[in-house]
Amino acid sequence: TCDTGDQQTTAAVHLKEAAATIVEKLKDVSTHEGEDAVFECRLSQETAQDAQWFLGDVPLQSNEMNEIRVQGTRHSLILRKVTLEDCGSISFKVGQLSSAA
Repeated sequence: TCDTGDQQTTAAVHLKEAAATIVEKLKDVSTHEGEDAVFECRLSQETAQDAQWFLGDVPLQSNEMNEIRVQGTRHSLILRKVTLEDCGSISFKVGQLSSAA
């Protein structure tokens, strides 16, 4: 706002969040049954968009078997004590971005 006493004008600034990119994609993981499998993906910037992890087409949630962490731009998924049923494609999606292993 600019105010000269008898006149005033106002303007606004509008910003769009810059699009993030994936700078570190998921890597395939091989482990033994009963051990943990750790997947990590890193973005170019922190984003306000919700990220989602999938095993096949099934969305994963943080619980006693799956630990989902976000530390700045690093997103990680820990599958606890994997079994043969956990074999398959893991994917990470945020906005229009995705990575799979």
